[in-house]
Amino acid sequence: MRDINQFTITQAVKESFRTEPGSRFEALLHGLLDHLHDYTREMNLTHEEWIGVLNFLYDCGRISTPERHEFILLSDVLGFSALVDMINTRGGATEGSNLGPFYLDNAPRMALGADLGKDRQGAKVLVYGKVTDILHKPLPGAIVDTWQADSSGTYPIQEQEHGQDKYDLRGVFTTDDQGRYYYTTVLPKPYTVPYDGPVGRLLRAGNRHAWRAAHLHYIVRAPGMRAITTEVFFENTEYLDADAVFGVRRSLVAKVRPAREVEALGFTLDAKPDAIIEFDFVLAPEG
Repeated sequence: MRDINQFTITQAVKESFRTEPGSRFEALLHGLLDHLHDYTREMNLTHEEWIGVLNFLYDCGRISTPERHEFILLSDVLGFSALVDMINTRGGATEGSNLGPFYLDNAPRMALGADLGKDRQGAKVLVYGKVTDILHKPLPGAIVDTWQADSSGTYPIQEQEHGQDKYDLRGVFTTDDQGRYYYTTVLPKPYTVPYDGPVGRLLRAGNRHAWRAAHLHYIVRAPGMRAITTEVFFENTEYLDADAVFGVRRSLVAKVRPAREVEALGFTLDAKPDAIIEFDFVLAPEG
Protein backbone atom coordinates (compact mmCIF):
# COMPACT_ATOMS: atom_id res chain seq x y z
CA MET A 1 0.00 0.00 0.00
CA ARG A 2 1.35 3.39 -0.99
CA ASP A 3 1.91 5.75 1.93
CA ILE A 4 0.23 9.02 0.96
CA ASN A 5 0.10 11.93 3.39
CA GLN A 6 -0.35 15.68 3.13
CA PHE A 7 3.24 16.10 1.99
CA THR A 8 3.49 13.23 -0.53
CA ILE A 9 0.07 13.58 -2.14
CA THR A 10 1.17 16.30 -4.58
CA GLN A 11 3.71 14.05 -6.28
CA ALA A 12 1.25 11.14 -6.24
CA VAL A 13 -1.35 13.21 -8.09
CA LYS A 14 1.23 14.34 -10.66
CA GLU A 15 2.29 10.72 -11.29
CA SER A 16 -1.34 9.64 -11.72
CA PHE A 17 -1.48 11.62 -14.99
CA ARG A 18 0.21 10.00 -17.97
CA THR A 19 1.40 13.26 -19.52
CA GLU A 20 4.05 13.54 -22.20
CA PRO A 21 7.34 14.24 -20.41
CA GLY A 22 8.54 17.78 -20.99
CA SER A 23 5.31 18.87 -22.71
CA ARG A 24 3.70 22.25 -22.17
CA PHE A 25 0.57 20.52 -20.86
CA GLU A 26 2.62 18.67 -18.25
CA ALA A 27 4.30 21.89 -17.13
CA LEU A 28 0.95 23.71 -16.82
CA LEU A 29 -0.70 20.85 -14.96
CA HIS A 30 2.16 20.18 -12.57
CA GLY A 31 2.59 23.89 -11.85
CA LEU A 32 -1.11 24.21 -11.04
CA LEU A 33 -0.98 21.21 -8.71
CA ASP A 34 2.13 22.53 -6.95
CA HIS A 35 0.58 25.96 -6.29
CA LEU A 36 -2.87 24.61 -5.40
CA HIS A 37 -1.52 22.07 -2.91
CA ASP A 38 1.03 24.50 -1.44
CA TYR A 39 -1.72 27.10 -0.95
CA THR A 40 -3.98 24.53 0.73
CA ARG A 41 -1.23 23.49 3.14
CA GLU A 42 -0.10 27.05 3.84
CA MET A 43 -3.65 28.23 4.61
CA ASN A 44 -4.60 25.08 6.55
CA LEU A 45 -7.82 25.12 4.56
CA THR A 46 -10.89 23.92 6.46
CA HIS A 47 -13.66 21.77 5.04
CA GLU A 48 -16.00 24.77 5.24
CA GLU A 49 -13.58 26.97 3.27
CA TRP A 50 -12.97 24.22 0.71
CA ILE A 51 -16.68 23.67 0.03
CA GLY A 52 -17.18 27.45 0.01
CA VAL A 53 -14.73 27.75 -2.88
CA LEU A 54 -16.40 24.92 -4.79
CA ASN A 55 -19.86 26.42 -4.25
CA PHE A 56 -18.57 29.81 -5.41
CA LEU A 57 -17.25 28.24 -8.63
CA TYR A 58 -20.52 26.35 -9.06
CA ASP A 59 -22.43 29.64 -8.74
CA CYS A 60 -20.16 31.22 -11.39
CA GLY A 61 -21.05 28.40 -13.77
CA ARG A 62 -24.75 28.52 -12.96
CA ILE A 63 -25.11 32.25 -13.71
CA SER A 64 -22.99 32.10 -16.88
CA THR A 65 -24.62 32.09 -20.32
CA PRO A 66 -23.23 32.39 -23.87
CA GLU A 67 -23.74 36.15 -23.43
CA ARG A 68 -22.43 36.53 -19.85
CA HIS A 69 -19.27 34.70 -18.85
CA GLU A 70 -18.92 34.97 -15.06
CA PHE A 71 -15.56 33.18 -15.09
CA ILE A 72 -14.11 35.86 -17.40
CA LEU A 73 -15.47 38.47 -15.00
CA LEU A 74 -13.85 36.64 -12.09
CA SER A 75 -10.56 36.53 -13.99
CA ASP A 76 -10.89 40.26 -14.64
CA VAL A 77 -11.48 41.40 -11.05
CA LEU A 78 -8.64 39.20 -9.77
CA GLY A 79 -6.20 40.83 -12.20
CA PHE A 80 -5.66 37.45 -13.88
CA SER A 81 -6.85 38.72 -17.27
CA ALA A 82 -4.70 41.84 -17.04
CA LEU A 83 -1.61 39.82 -16.09
CA VAL A 84 -2.07 37.48 -19.08
CA ASP A 85 -2.49 40.54 -21.34
CA MET A 86 0.69 42.12 -20.01
CA ILE A 87 2.75 38.95 -20.39
CA ASN A 88 1.57 38.44 -23.96
CA THR A 89 1.99 42.00 -25.29
CA ARG A 90 4.73 41.95 -27.93
CA GLY A 91 7.40 44.62 -28.10
CA GLY A 92 6.29 47.59 -30.19
CA ALA A 93 2.67 46.42 -30.44
CA THR A 94 -0.36 48.07 -28.87
CA GLU A 95 -0.75 46.89 -25.27
CA GLY A 96 -3.46 44.35 -24.60
CA SER A 97 -6.38 44.89 -22.25
CA ASN A 98 -9.46 43.03 -21.07
CA LEU A 99 -11.79 41.12 -23.37
CA GLY A 100 -14.59 41.41 -20.82
CA PRO A 101 -17.64 39.15 -20.45
CA PHE A 102 -19.82 40.58 -23.25
CA TYR A 103 -17.90 39.94 -26.48
CA LEU A 104 -19.86 38.44 -29.41
CA ASP A 105 -17.84 36.95 -32.26
CA ASN A 106 -20.40 37.55 -35.03
CA ALA A 107 -21.00 41.30 -34.91
CA PRO A 108 -22.26 42.89 -38.16
CA ARG A 109 -19.88 44.04 -40.85
CA MET A 110 -20.03 47.82 -41.24
CA ALA A 111 -18.85 50.22 -43.91
CA LEU A 112 -16.24 52.79 -42.95
CA GLY A 113 -17.96 55.97 -41.80
CA ALA A 114 -20.99 54.12 -40.41
CA ASP A 115 -22.67 55.34 -37.23
CA LEU A 116 -22.87 52.76 -34.44
CA GLY A 117 -24.69 55.18 -32.14
CA LYS A 118 -27.68 55.76 -34.44
CA ASP A 119 -30.40 57.59 -32.46
CA ARG A 120 -28.95 56.92 -29.00
CA GLN A 121 -28.62 59.73 -26.50
CA GLY A 122 -25.18 61.09 -25.69
CA ALA A 123 -22.22 62.89 -27.23
CA LYS A 124 -21.50 61.72 -30.76
CA VAL A 125 -17.81 61.01 -31.40
CA LEU A 126 -15.77 60.24 -34.49
CA VAL A 127 -13.31 57.45 -33.69
CA TYR A 128 -10.54 57.06 -36.23
CA GLY A 129 -6.94 56.05 -36.74
CA LYS A 130 -4.65 53.65 -38.54
CA VAL A 131 -3.67 50.02 -38.15
CA THR A 132 0.06 49.57 -38.78
CA ASP A 133 2.87 47.11 -38.19
CA ILE A 134 5.65 47.82 -35.69
CA LEU A 135 7.57 49.70 -38.39
CA HIS A 136 4.52 51.97 -38.81
CA LYS A 137 3.68 50.58 -42.23
CA PRO A 138 -0.11 50.78 -42.81
CA LEU A 139 -2.03 47.49 -42.94
CA PRO A 140 -4.81 47.70 -45.55
CA GLY A 141 -7.56 45.12 -45.08
CA ALA A 142 -7.04 44.81 -41.32
CA ILE A 143 -10.14 43.89 -39.31
CA VAL A 144 -11.23 46.21 -36.49
CA ASP A 145 -13.91 44.58 -34.31
CA THR A 146 -15.41 46.97 -31.75
CA TRP A 147 -18.10 46.94 -29.05
CA GLN A 148 -19.01 49.20 -26.15
CA ALA A 149 -21.46 50.43 -23.52
CA ASP A 150 -23.83 53.33 -24.22
CA SER A 151 -23.93 56.82 -22.72
CA SER A 152 -25.59 55.46 -19.56
CA GLY A 153 -22.93 52.78 -19.07
CA THR A 154 -25.07 49.86 -20.24
CA TYR A 155 -24.27 47.26 -22.91
CA PRO A 156 -27.23 46.53 -25.21
CA ILE A 157 -26.65 42.82 -24.59
CA GLN A 158 -27.71 43.48 -20.98
CA GLU A 159 -31.04 44.99 -22.09
CA GLN A 160 -32.42 42.31 -24.40
CA GLU A 161 -35.44 41.72 -22.17
CA HIS A 162 -36.34 45.36 -22.79
CA GLY A 163 -36.18 44.97 -26.55
CA GLN A 164 -32.59 45.99 -27.19
CA ASP A 165 -30.76 44.32 -30.07
CA LYS A 166 -27.67 42.64 -28.59
CA TYR A 167 -25.70 43.68 -31.70
CA ASP A 168 -26.27 47.41 -31.16
CA LEU A 169 -23.09 49.42 -30.60
CA ARG A 170 -21.03 46.68 -32.24
CA GLY A 171 -19.38 46.61 -35.63
CA VAL A 172 -16.62 45.01 -37.65
CA PHE A 173 -14.70 47.37 -39.96
CA THR A 174 -12.06 46.74 -42.63
CA THR A 175 -9.28 49.29 -43.00
CA ASP A 176 -8.92 51.13 -46.32
CA ASP A 177 -5.87 51.16 -48.61
CA GLN A 178 -4.14 53.53 -46.20
CA GLY A 179 -4.77 51.30 -43.21
CA ARG A 180 -7.40 53.71 -41.84
CA TYR A 181 -10.56 52.93 -39.88
CA TYR A 182 -13.21 55.51 -38.98
CA TYR A 183 -16.76 55.52 -37.66
CA THR A 184 -19.04 57.46 -35.33
CA THR A 185 -20.64 56.31 -32.10
CA VAL A 186 -21.80 57.61 -28.72
CA LEU A 187 -19.24 58.32 -26.03
CA PRO A 188 -19.61 55.57 -23.36
CA LYS A 189 -19.80 56.30 -19.66
CA PRO A 190 -18.26 54.46 -16.70
CA TYR A 191 -20.26 51.53 -15.40
CA THR A 192 -20.13 48.83 -12.75
CA VAL A 193 -19.22 45.29 -13.72
CA PRO A 194 -22.15 42.86 -13.19
CA TYR A 195 -22.77 42.94 -9.47
CA ASP A 196 -25.68 40.54 -9.09
CA GLY A 197 -23.75 37.27 -9.03
CA PRO A 198 -20.93 35.53 -7.17
CA VAL A 199 -18.28 37.97 -8.40
CA GLY A 200 -20.35 40.81 -6.97
CA ARG A 201 -20.45 38.97 -3.64
CA LEU A 202 -16.67 38.65 -3.73
CA LEU A 203 -16.21 42.37 -4.38
CA ARG A 204 -18.54 43.32 -1.54
CA ALA A 205 -16.80 40.90 0.81
CA GLY A 206 -13.49 42.57 -0.05
CA ASN A 207 -14.87 46.14 0.27
CA ARG A 208 -14.06 46.84 -3.37
CA HIS A 209 -15.94 49.06 -5.80
CA ALA A 210 -17.09 47.64 -9.14
CA TRP A 211 -16.61 50.69 -11.39
CA ARG A 212 -14.86 50.55 -14.74
CA ALA A 213 -13.33 53.56 -16.46
CA ALA A 214 -15.23 54.42 -19.65
CA HIS A 215 -13.77 52.67 -22.69
CA LEU A 216 -14.19 51.19 -26.15
CA HIS A 217 -13.37 47.52 -26.73
CA TYR A 218 -11.38 46.28 -29.75
CA ILE A 219 -10.04 43.13 -31.34
CA VAL A 220 -7.74 43.99 -34.25
CA ARG A 221 -6.49 41.41 -36.75
CA ALA A 222 -4.50 41.35 -39.99
CA PRO A 223 -3.02 38.51 -42.09
CA GLY A 224 0.43 37.50 -40.89
CA MET A 225 0.14 39.62 -37.75
CA ARG A 226 -0.53 38.77 -34.12
CA ALA A 227 -4.09 39.85 -33.20
CA ILE A 228 -4.60 42.16 -30.22
CA THR A 229 -7.50 42.42 -27.79
CA THR A 230 -7.50 45.80 -26.11
CA GLU A 231 -9.45 48.82 -24.86
CA VAL A 232 -9.23 52.57 -25.47
CA PHE A 233 -9.87 54.90 -22.52
CA PHE A 234 -10.42 58.67 -22.39
CA GLU A 235 -8.22 61.33 -20.83
CA ASN A 236 -9.49 63.15 -17.73
CA THR A 237 -12.32 60.73 -16.99
CA GLU A 238 -13.25 58.88 -13.80
CA TYR A 239 -11.65 55.65 -12.55
CA LEU A 240 -8.55 55.77 -14.74
CA ASP A 241 -6.52 55.20 -11.57
CA ALA A 242 -8.95 52.71 -10.01
CA ASP A 243 -10.41 50.56 -12.79
CA ALA A 244 -12.14 47.53 -11.24
CA VAL A 245 -10.50 45.07 -13.64
CA PHE A 246 -7.04 46.72 -13.90
CA GLY A 247 -7.47 47.33 -17.64
CA VAL A 248 -6.08 50.86 -17.95
CA ARG A 249 -2.63 51.37 -19.44
CA ARG A 250 -1.12 54.82 -20.00
CA SER A 251 -0.61 54.02 -23.69
CA LEU A 252 -4.32 53.21 -24.11
CA VAL A 253 -5.63 56.60 -22.93
CA ALA A 254 -6.75 58.84 -25.81
CA LYS A 255 -7.71 62.51 -25.94
CA VAL A 256 -11.28 63.56 -26.72
CA ARG A 257 -11.01 66.65 -28.90
CA PRO A 258 -13.64 69.08 -30.24
CA ALA A 259 -14.91 68.22 -33.71
CA ARG A 260 -13.59 71.41 -35.34
CA GLU A 261 -11.06 69.41 -37.39
CA VAL A 262 -13.51 66.87 -38.78
CA GLU A 263 -13.90 68.42 -42.23
CA ALA A 264 -10.14 68.53 -42.75
CA LEU A 265 -9.99 64.76 -42.24
CA GLY A 266 -12.05 64.21 -45.40
CA PHE A 267 -14.04 61.22 -44.12
CA THR A 268 -17.50 60.45 -45.45
CA LEU A 269 -19.60 59.93 -42.32
CA ASP A 270 -23.19 58.88 -41.71
CA ALA A 271 -23.51 61.19 -38.70
CA LYS A 272 -22.08 64.54 -37.62
CA PRO A 273 -19.79 64.17 -34.58
CA ASP A 274 -19.51 66.46 -31.57
CA ALA A 275 -15.99 65.29 -30.73
CA ILE A 276 -13.04 63.34 -32.14
CA ILE A 277 -10.96 60.47 -30.76
CA GLU A 278 -7.83 59.38 -32.63
CA PHE A 279 -6.10 56.10 -31.83
CA ASP A 280 -3.66 54.04 -33.89
CA PHE A 281 -3.30 50.28 -33.43
CA VAL A 282 0.08 48.59 -33.93
CA LEU A 283 0.33 44.86 -34.64
CA ALA A 284 3.42 42.70 -34.29
CA PRO A 285 4.25 39.85 -36.71
CA GLU A 286 3.09 36.35 -35.86
CA GLY A 287 5.57 34.00 -34.25
